[in-house]
Amino acid sequence: MHLIGLTGGIASGKSTIARRLAEHGAVVVDADRIAREVVEPGTPALTQIAETFGPGVIAADGSLNRPALGAIVFADEDARLKLNAITHPAVLATSTERFRAAGEADPDAVVVYDVPLLVESANEYPFDLVVVAHASAATRIRRLMELRGTDEEEARRRVGSQATDEERLAVADVVIDTDGTLEQTIAQTDALWDRLRA
Repeated sequence: MHLIGLTGGIASGKSTIARRLAEHGAVVVDADRIAREVVEPGTPALTQIAETFGPGVIAADGSLNRPALGAIVFADEDARLKLNAITHPAVLATSTERFRAAGEADPDAVVVYDVPLLVESANEYPFDLVVVAHASAATRIRRLMELRGTDEEEARRRVGSQATDEERLAVADVVIDTDGTLEQTIAQTDALWDRLRA
């Protein structure tokens, strides 16, 4: 099994790359989706979050009240670290289980871990290759405004709140330049797939 870490800033084209690799037959494991799964009602992590941050972070239907929790952790670094100490081990355990299952189903599997915050989070995964989707900040801000209807100030804030391009590029084994056309991004992704299969 080949384990590939795929990361990139918000609106960097990472999802396009992940989808293309999946079309070629890669098994894509989505870190954001797992992060949502591990705090669903009935999970140990959600119970711990309620015990740590109080009943106000649980909605009437028993699910996580994300805006309420966000208001606490964005304003307080200690609170954010406490939250990460609950959620990160749960995400790590679930992700590792998905990788193992994919490798058992197909020993030659290419498993792509789509992980937005690879640089920002302490990274315990044994990647064979780290792929970074890279577009300039200006391009990413424009995409957020055009594709997601974000206003410019919010778009700049979101791009600015993540790891810098330099920090991401420093961990890259492969950089896919997504500043150009969709076709150019796809062509680079296809070349990566050929390299992985070689």
